[in-house]
Amino acid sequence: MSIKFRLTIMSFLQFFVWGAWLITIATYFFTNNLGTGVQFGAIFSTLALSSLFMPALTGIIADKWLDAEKLYGILHILYGLILFYVPQVHDADTLYYVIFGAMICYMPTISLSNSIAYAILKREGHDVVKVFPPIRVWGTIGFIVAMWITNLTNSKANTNQFIIGGVAAIALGIFSFTLPKCPPQKSISKGASIIEQLGLQAFTLFSKYKMALFFLFSMLLGAALQLTNMYGDTFLDDFKKVPSYGPDSFVVKYSTIIMSISQISETLFILSIPFFLKRFGIKKVMLFSMLAWVLRFGLFAYGNPAEGLWMIILSCIVYGMAFDFFNISGSLFVETNTDPKIRSSAQGLFMMMTNGVGAYMGSKVSGYVIDKYFTLPNGDKVWHSIWLSFAIYALIVAGLFFILFKHKHDPNAIGAIHPEPVLPTD
Repeated sequence: MSIKFRLTIMSFLQFFVWGAWLITIATYFFTNNLGTGVQFGAIFSTLALSSLFMPALTGIIADKWLDAEKLYGILHILYGLILFYVPQVHDADTLYYVIFGAMICYMPTISLSNSIAYAILKREGHDVVKVFPPIRVWGTIGFIVAMWITNLTNSKANTNQFIIGGVAAIALGIFSFTLPKCPPQKSISKGASIIEQLGLQAFTLFSKYKMALFFLFSMLLGAALQLTNMYGDTFLDDFKKVPSYGPDSFVVKYSTIIMSISQISETLFILSIPFFLKRFGIKKVMLFSMLAWVLRFGLFAYGNPAEGLWMIILSCIVYGMAFDFFNISGSLFVETNTDPKIRSSAQGLFMMMTNGVGAYMGSKVSGYVIDKYFTLPNGDKVWHSIWLSFAIYALIVAGLFFILFKHKHDPNAIGAIHPEPVLPTD
């Protein structure tokens, strides 16, 4: 079995174990009357809270003390065991802590899977910018397959979705122990500083202008991703309140399937990343992502289930570029702009800024703004204004990035991103 095929299996299962329940947990929660909307919002926020500290912490452990593939396997086995416990939970307060525990184990594995794949591919002599995207695309396929399995087995409203995810997670955990070793890059020397002993060198990247800006914009785009995750399906479902459309509208009845076009689009844009990075460079690719977020929100603002259906569909297609061109390209940027000794930590830091700080701020700030400015007395939301405000936010972020982020594109550099292994000095 080739190493690329083994890494493809890892990528597929990495997101399968999440997709089995992430999209349908709300259906399970409200169908079984486990609590209020506020309580469910708190449960969903555990994704962001766990990303604030766990990816960076596990990155440090992988860089300093434990083989990355072993740590990865342990976390997935623990995650699977916690999912098995969900059927025993019958109240929102307990479910909050159970899902929080699951997310503490799962969220850091996303950045760890990137680090493992990069390390193995480089050791085998592969160009990660060319080889990794086709492997990573199977992660998105795994997410989609898990969604469909949950739906087709009628598991959307019961705990079978967590059993499906748990079984796959334990299988992935066991499988990871068969992968080539990814040992820590450097032992701790006697004269090491406190920062080195604790494995916190990755945080020194904030002292580099380019990397500090990169992490700042990672946070801002992480907020944009949270906006579409939180409100996309609810927006489409709310068209049932409009008399001219109603609950029998195609968009309302199949809102989740329509939203899944976004994930399908990801699979196509991931494969295009090597071409765009080579042709345009990392700055323009990330700028394309930000402009795609503007289109994502703007098309939602003017779309509807009738003559504006094409805008909703196009918005879902554009999502693939918005997500992949920053998240996947950003991960490659971190990989090629940091010292090998701290790369797992740096990937964890990138994860922390996007899915942790950014996602948490996005959920909190957007919730406050929507409640205060875009919610009618009867509780209905003014979606046109909401999406326009999000589009303006994304446009401002794009403008600031274009002005502030300095990076000269060299098509002949490794991966067309930056020659390695040096750290950026500007």
